[in-house]
Amino acid sequence: MVEISRTRIGWDDARDANRANWDSRVALHVEAYGLERFAEDPDHVSSVVRDDLPVLTAFIRGGSLEGLTLAHLQCHIGSDTVSLARAGASVTGVDFSAPALAAASALGERLGIDATWVETDVLDARAAVTAQLGPVTYDVVYTSIGTIGWLEDLDRWAAQIAGLLADGGVFYIRDGHPMLYTLHDDDEAPLVRFPYFATGEALDTYDAATYAGDGVVASPRSFEFPHALSEVAQALTGAGLALEYLGEGRTLPWRFAERMVDLGDGNFAFPGDEEAMIPCTFTMVARKPPQRELVSC
Repeated sequence: MVEISRTRIGWDDARDANRANWDSRVALHVEAYGLERFAEDPDHVSSVVRDDLPVLTAFIRGGSLEGLTLAHLQCHIGSDTVSLARAGASVTGVDFSAPALAAASALGERLGIDATWVETDVLDARAAVTAQLGPVTYDVVYTSIGTIGWLEDLDRWAAQIAGLLADGGVFYIRDGHPMLYTLHDDDEAPLVRFPYFATGEALDTYDAATYAGDGVVASPRSFEFPHALSEVAQALTGAGLALEYLGEGRTLPWRFAERMVDLGDGNFAFPGDEEAMIPCTFTMVARKPPQRELVSC
């Protein structure tokens, strides 16, 4: 049984609880993510990256990540990061969980992928990357599925993205739709229970299970923050990025509710008429405008 309530909590306390929660998921996810497939098949990529690449590369000159630098924010155990490397990118994975990055590094080494890993709160990503690698910038900044709901301040988040992007670089996000998160995953039918818009409160969740694997999470308490689509878009444009694409999807790469139907390709959908009622994901692509050259008269 998942218990969810609304509460006010300071950001440092929420982040520390969330880090403990994600630290305790790592061993479960290493077992449940099917990492052996990466070693067995040199062409294997995660289902998340498989679905993201056609949209992302449509906004990249040449239609490929080949030869580009890419920063993957909130990379967890690196399955999507190494998938992006297999698509041709030179990758840097960023995450706040030391155990997750240790697992990611081990996966990269096992596959012979030369990735860089930076341990930091994503809201300090620009400073942390600079401290470890110098003032590098990236052709692509990527984050996907289950990321920004853990963050309180999207303006600060967007500022990190803008700071990491090279001029003309592309930012890509696909994440759970904020309308989806107004529902309780234990309900047997769609019923709005939680805020769509930010209220200054967090959703205080107690859940000893995780979305992948059957084990018990040692630190089951976590805090998530609602963010409307408009808030996400305004944060990105407020950081100086130009929004180029907004899409909404009907499937998820995890089973949000037990009644969801397994599509057999790593994705799940709501049954029957519910599929057209509930948006499952949103996707945004934004670009950092290139600097204009000054022309002397």
